[in-house]
Amino acid sequence: MVCFRRLPRSAREPAMRRPKAGRRVRLGAGVLAGALTAASAHAAGFYLQEQSARGAGRAYSGEAADAGIQSAWWNPAAIARLQGPEAYVGGEAILVAADVDDAGSTIQRPGQPSAAVGGQLGQSNPLQPGLAPSAGAAYPLSERVAIGVSVTAPFDFTNKYGAASWTRYDAVKSRVADANLGVLAALRVTGSLDVGVGLDAQYASATLTQALPNLSPQLPDAQQRLSGGGWDFGWNAGAQYHAGERLTLAASYRSKISHTLRGDVSVTGLVGPLAAANMTAPGTARFNTPWIATLGARLRTSDRLWVNMQVQRIGWGEFAAIAVSVPGATQEIPQDYRDTTSVAAGLDYQPASTPDWAFRAGVQYDPTPTPDGGRSTRVPDGDRWLFGVGASHRLAGGMTLDANANYIAFADTRVRRDEAAFGGTPAATPISLRGTVSGHAVVLGAGLSWRF
Repeated sequence: MVCFRRLPRSAREPAMRRPKAGRRVRLGAGVLAGALTAASAHAAGFYLQEQSARGAGRAYSGEAADAGIQSAWWNPAAIARLQGPEAYVGGEAILVAADVDDAGSTIQRPGQPSAAVGGQLGQSNPLQPGLAPSAGAAYPLSERVAIGVSVTAPFDFTNKYGAASWTRYDAVKSRVADANLGVLAALRVTGSLDVGVGLDAQYASATLTQALPNLSPQLPDAQQRLSGGGWDFGWNAGAQYHAGERLTLAASYRSKISHTLRGDVSVTGLVGPLAAANMTAPGTARFNTPWIATLGARLRTSDRLWVNMQVQRIGWGEFAAIAVSVPGATQEIPQDYRDTTSVAAGLDYQPASTPDWAFRAGVQYDPTPTPDGGRSTRVPDGDRWLFGVGASHRLAGGMTLDANANYIAFADTRVRRDEAAFGGTPAATPISLRGTVSGHAVVLGAGLSWRF
């Protein structure tokens, strides 16, 4: 959604009376602000947990307290007790079925009565299928020290609405990709206590498009496109306490990452008094992704059964505002994301009759950080329940094959977003989006690990 800050009265003269350069700065800042608001909302509001096939099978209930490179995303201390080198590669296919339908969205052009946004009023399956890859390797330098490296994709998302969709002034196409390179080290401090630290280099990129309304409903919509990316850095740390041979307690913390996306924005198709905003210009946006604090436990209740618990507090409140800049103008776009707490429980079971097999299952509740008032069609998120099942099979040569299947049930939500295209100018065009969202997702994954 295009959003412009309101300028002092002296700066709000009719657009046709001001120099073209001034108009381009003001309108360009707002266009870029709208596009990048949507981009970073994806990065903050659509965190992908799918970094381990083993973890997905038990609904991410035991990762911080488990051992091995598959658990390193949740706790770098997980590699402290390796008996030999270990490697992992895996991927999760994410299939989302959703309906995003209009429920009375309106637009009010200058000097005209409010009217329906119109266009295609129902959208099915705008969230495109995706693949979340992950890989890693760890090596023990001694009985007490281990090092490792991991590659994950914690923020990766693509959606696509029709060009004539009722969502077009908020979102048409969105693609956000993210790659995280982690380097970690772990230390076995005592017979019971392990600690670990990690450094993250994270690359985020975005390509986004949406429509802009011309002043007359008889004119076709204009179009804007944003593309950009950049590297930024964070850290993580964790510990595991082994209370005997049956119970492991764990805690970890992953820092926020302060991102800066550098890119280009183009606007085409505006006519009449708005034509001065047609442009191609560089721009930047700065925002924070959330920190994540995790507590976990694994209890071995028998020789065959493990019980897992995990709680995560996610600091979505770090996504408080976006600072957007184009040459000659900077603007802050406030956000209303809230901190959330997810909880998960699960089981691992290894039958005595088939020692080369292990089975697992789990459930997780994960509330959305997106606000009820202001939810975007670019991120039509809702509270979710995740149900997981999985299995592992030991192969020859120290290899293990993991597989999982997950079902995610999203709570029905509503889109309620009020913005003004070209706000703060005589061309201000209020747009009120009202919609309903329902859906579910299926995640299928597999991974292969080696112990040398």
